[in-house]
Amino acid sequence: MSLRRHTLSDKLFFELAAGGGGPAAAEFLRAAQYSKHLLLIRGVRDAAAGHPEAARTAEAFELLARIQQADGRAVDAVLRHPTVGVWARRTVLALEGKRTAPARPEGLTALAAAAAIRAGFPTETEIPAYDGIVRLPSLGRAVFNTTADRALIRTGPEPATVTLGETTVALPANPHQDAPGWEGLRRLIAEHQGRRIDLLLDDQDPDRMPGSPVIAHRLSPAEVARWQEHLHAAWEMLVRQHWTIAEETAGTLRTLTPLPAPRGGQTSATAPHCFGGIGLSEPPNPHSMAVTFAHEVQHTKLTALLDLERLTNPDDGTRYYAPWRDDPRPAAGLLQGVYAHLGIAGFWRRQRQHESGDQATRAHTSFARWRDAAAGGARTLLESAALTPPGERFVLELTRTLDDWRTEPVPHEAAAQAAAQNAQHRTDWQHRNGPVR
Repeated sequence: MSLRRHTLSDKLFFELAAGGGGPAAAEFLRAAQYSKHLLLIRGVRDAAAGHPEAARTAEAFELLARIQQADGRAVDAVLRHPTVGVWARRTVLALEGKRTAPARPEGLTALAAAAAIRAGFPTETEIPAYDGIVRLPSLGRAVFNTTADRALIRTGPEPATVTLGETTVALPANPHQDAPGWEGLRRLIAEHQGRRIDLLLDDQDPDRMPGSPVIAHRLSPAEVARWQEHLHAAWEMLVRQHWTIAEETAGTLRTLTPLPAPRGGQTSATAPHCFGGIGLSEPPNPHSMAVTFAHEVQHTKLTALLDLERLTNPDDGTRYYAPWRDDPRPAAGLLQGVYAHLGIAGFWRRQRQHESGDQATRAHTSFARWRDAAAGGARTLLESAALTPPGERFVLELTRTLDDWRTEPVPHEAAAQAAAQNAQHRTDWQHRNGPVR
């Protein structure tokens, strides 16, 4: 498994800082994150030395290397899966004694088995089973009525099988479909004007959205069909009216994780070390899903960039006002919010040209509110002394974008509503937290 150093050019840095980046930035960040996953996988193997599962872990690593030589795309598809980064990082930390959770490096065998299935690589692999469930990352899971803790995966030109205890489950030719005893990770696909997005609806993996509550049950076929309809409508909107967002969404995202909706609203999330995965509650309309992509792709890009370039100084405990949060935020959190709301403002900046009536007023109001809120957060960061030199250049560049947008006219009614909403948020925040820093 070869690695290379990823050096971000000034051109891409400033394109990302301005709020975009497009396909070139998405490709660069995707490649850098894949190298990160490879390093973490090698780290699992190396840190497992002395662990009872060290031999099996090393054998799984070598099997991955052999499969990569035969079919590199199969290994890529597994190791790029968002939850691989979460699992591998947690495992390395546990093996190094930096986490109290048990270290389970033998999970590497499941990655090798999933790659073997994708490649049709002939082998037999033992992988862990937990409470009768055998998970194959990026593909799905086999479900058994047994407490055995080791499953045997047989792969080759013929359909793969999973055997646990006395029961064998045969995977379908397309493992993203269901079969007796097998629950595939369902695919959501949308295409419009020749542009395509292909995502996995992840309602299975325990690591699918760390730090966020997730929907605990597996979605029914009717629920999956609704998500497919939402994606198709949102994708058509993005392709027709928001080309850069569409390109960056297709270029960075791999999984959607359903989240429970808060009362009377919608929520979304992006988790560190889970590049390519976002969580969101079922959207009420295409606008909501499309703007969620605009929002969360910004988080995805910035989180990946932060693996390459430190933009904020170490946290000194200082907390700041964020015009979209009820609680004070550290500088790093404020930067995430500024960048995400730059994306939200950019969505409404273009979308307002395609609306009429009350919907147009709402779009103008959203544009004005979030461009002004993001600009305020950026000023706070520039005055904070919390930015590194690259971080200051980054925020100055995104401020130029916001300053340009603030010269664009907004109807009086929408401007007034946006100003009132921002002022009310600030007042409510002060009542809850004290004076704004």
